Amino acid sequence: MLLKIVYAWIVNVVALGAAAYFVDGIDYSEDYWVLIVAALVFGLVNAFLKPILKLLAAPLIVITLGVALFGINLLLLYLTDWLVAGFEIESFTAAIWATVIVTAVNWAFNFVFAVGR
Repeated sequence: MLLKIVYAWIVNVVALGAAAYFVDGIDYSEDYWVLIVAALVFGLVNAFLKPILKLLAAPLIVITLGVALFGINLLLLYLTDWLVAGFEIESFTAAIWATVIVTAVNWAFNFVFAVGR
């Protein structure tokens, strides 16, 4: 269990760092501690709020064939921006691209390393 938590945290650090590197408008003030804290907060938000949001949005998720999950991920990324001082999302377009990158990095890491399977 602890290994999965540490793994998720490391993957989120890499994912948020990649988003900040590739997307203009995502910034962590060049302070790696901000990035590490943002990854921790993002992981906690995903662990505790995402299941609740998925349950509440289940009909919408079914109707949109899962596309609504992207909106949930976008919302959780914005929540991380709001909670962590120094981690900034400057525009909605930047948030969309950051969500795409974070989702892709998480998917790739989970596919390659298969932690928890």
